[in-house]
Amino acid sequence: MGSFTTSHFPAIDMAAVTRLTQAGRLSEAMALLQGKPAPDTATPKAADPRAVLDMLAPSDATGAWTAPGAQADAPTPPHSDLAQTLRGLTERFAKSGGQAGGLAGAMPNLEGLGQGLGQGFGRRPAAKPAPVPEGARFETRRFTGATGARDYKVYVPSGRAETRRPVIVMLHGCTQSADDFAAGTRMNALAEAQGFLVAYPEQPPSANAQKCWNWFSAGDQQREGGEPALIAGIARAVLAEFGGDDTRVYVAGLSAGGAAAAIMAATYPDLFAAVGVHSGLACGAARDMPSAFAAMNGGGAVQPRGDGPAVPTIVFHGDGDRTVHPVNGERVIAQATPSQTTPAPALGTTVTQGTAPGGTRYTRTVRTEESGRSVLEHWLLHGTGHAWSGGSPDGSYTDPRGPDASAEMVRFFLTHALTERPTRH
Repeated sequence: MGSFTTSHFPAIDMAAVTRLTQAGRLSEAMALLQGKPAPDTATPKAADPRAVLDMLAPSDATGAWTAPGAQADAPTPPHSDLAQTLRGLTERFAKSGGQAGGLAGAMPNLEGLGQGLGQGFGRRPAAKPAPVPEGARFETRRFTGATGARDYKVYVPSGRAETRRPVIVMLHGCTQSADDFAAGTRMNALAEAQGFLVAYPEQPPSANAQKCWNWFSAGDQQREGGEPALIAGIARAVLAEFGGDDTRVYVAGLSAGGAAAAIMAATYPDLFAAVGVHSGLACGAARDMPSAFAAMNGGGAVQPRGDGPAVPTIVFHGDGDRTVHPVNGERVIAQATPSQTTPAPALGTTVTQGTAPGGTRYTRTVRTEESGRSVLEHWLLHGTGHAWSGGSPDGSYTDPRGPDASAEMVRFFLTHALTERPTRH
């Protein structure tokens, strides 16, 4: 965060922030945190009966996070992801030198707010282990590189590979683990059925208190540096150990993991043949704490992609997401769209609407090449919050109502391959 100082932060009314957040008025709470004029917080607004609840907490420690059912009159629950972001960002700010005055003086209150939100939203139970069929493997590895080390799990499907297998790198969201994300996305089952490898890098609490990928840190948005170098190193390690196809490597993620996936596409377009971003943000959406809050709340603008090639991209985002504003899904697509100056035929556009078997309505916008192959897909999920679409309740932050984001991402990925072998460094 460089030269950012605490003098940039005005006094923050943390009591008002807490009241607004508990009332579900997150945009106003974020406005206060950003130093904008305080709204009238004396009387909380009545709950909108059409409001979308992002997720429901389990009733006990053996339950699972689930999508809301017929609960139109239920109060909006506090958002644990906001608390996670608050804690992660404030801790990173503290480590960067903001130890006194301004926002640093409010850190104990922010920490208490985060703890209160987490308690109000319910304790997340341990994920049920993803099943491993006979002959398959789901094993832990550790990658160590110049910028650090990370554990990861890798799923190897049963049966002998007739050809070099594709690799999908899956980046979990805040508070999640490899096992949790594997269970919730059911990606291992798809790997078993279709014969690809899956790698799940894990973010440790030592890197972020809530295990979020640090998408908002400038040092974690560059090639061969920070977290991108670690994630790329894990992908290369899986290729080397398990004989993967280095022209068919893909990356996908949820929330903070979705933002990290977008960063990987921007920084390693020669390694990843396609990217999936679920409820995430574009590369460069934030460079410090204030811009992270602004981006999550829908502020900011589309960041230019730079000189790298456009990576085929598929996006899923709920239009009821109050944790990461749905405009961010549009910005991911905009960033991934080939430049108008590129000497290539214009992409065709098709917009369709449908309803998943579970009842979720969606609008799907597809941009295609002359051959008809999809290179950009944007699935806008109507009435869906901050959760992996079509996921299993065995994992956290999933909406089982669909459509099946995992299956659609795999379908999209496997139509793309690099035309040149990736650079190995």
